[in-house]
Amino acid sequence: MKKILIRIVFIILFFILAGGIFTMPTSPDISAPSYNDTVRHYIDNAVEETGATNVVAAVVADYRAFDTLGETVVLFTAIVAVGSVLRVPLKKDEVEIHHE
Repeated sequence: MKKILIRIVFIILFFILAGGIFTMPTSPDISAPSYNDTVRHYIDNAVEETGATNVVAAVVADYRAFDTLGETVVLFTAIVAVGSVLRVPLKKDEVEIHHE
């Protein structure tokens, strides 16, 4: 019974997400929040303002550099935390062998 309920919830969520995707506007208009002046500015001026040949690289490395740096720090911290948790400590006998 529990598995059926979980499947029904996932199916409902899938259709809600799919419906949201299919009702998104496909052309730039005023009602679409994803199409605004900032996006147009990035597309029109990224190459001239940053010197990057790729608009995506210009946005990530120049316009949003501090955000990218923050994300990199978070990922590095997560990797270090997982590595420290999964590290297997050496036994006393193994420590003596390594010091010889």
